[in-house]
Amino acid sequence: MSIIEDISTLNLDQLEDAEKLTTQWVFQAMLDFGMESYQIFRSSPDDVKDIAEDVTREALDRLPGFNVQQRIYGTVDYKRARYLIFPEGIVRQALFIDSKAEKTDRNATIQMSQTSMHVKQVRQFVSVDIPGSLPMISVYADKQYLTTTVFLHFTYQDANRTHELKKLTIVCLPNGRLQQLYNPDANDNIWQAGRNAPTLGELFRARLSFSKLANKSLWRVQTIIYDIVSNACQGIWRG
Repeated sequence: MSIIEDISTLNLDQLEDAEKLTTQWVFQAMLDFGMESYQIFRSSPDDVKDIAEDVTREALDRLPGFNVQQRIYGTVDYKRARYLIFPEGIVRQALFIDSKAEKTDRNATIQMSQTSMHVKQVRQFVSVDIPGSLPMISVYADKQYLTTTVFLHFTYQDANRTHELKKLTIVCLPNGRLQQLYNPDANDNIWQAGRNAPTLGELFRARLSFSKLANKSLWRVQTIIYDIVSNACQGIWRG
């Protein structure tokens, strides 16, 4: 089986398959990690953002895969060069995974350095079109890698001076080549207004709406629930 060197030859269905396979891999890794995620959140004295990063790295490092010995760069918590195996051939992948920890579970704030999509939306009655700074196809050592971005959104509550992990939402953000399917224009999008303040000179950010993305593609948004009563986590693949 040969490596597909020119990733631009992949069609949109193949891109969707690549991202679906990646989401399944991450979902299973976090499900296998089980209640360890809950216990780490409950026991750690660190800030919740740091706890989320620790859980992400430890859980994903345990799951074997087809790794490529190539360092990749990006503003996320977990970065890996990997091989994706398909009947048509092998694709190199630059996998970027970022973790969030919040008390709400409806959206995740992303930086433009974490997406290869354009953010097209209406802000204050004005249509905006802001390009992400990740390339759709990453290049390292003259070799092409398919850029794939996943977010792990940990929802928690504070109780008795501890962090109680309630839910994990796993979200796969589409590659920029899928723009027309997920965000063709400002009125048809997967975003909510970000938390940046342009008047203060803050960089543009957007909030990815879980419900909007799931309405377009159910499998892109997966959830795992943590139940301390049964001491088990539950997650059923959707889509």
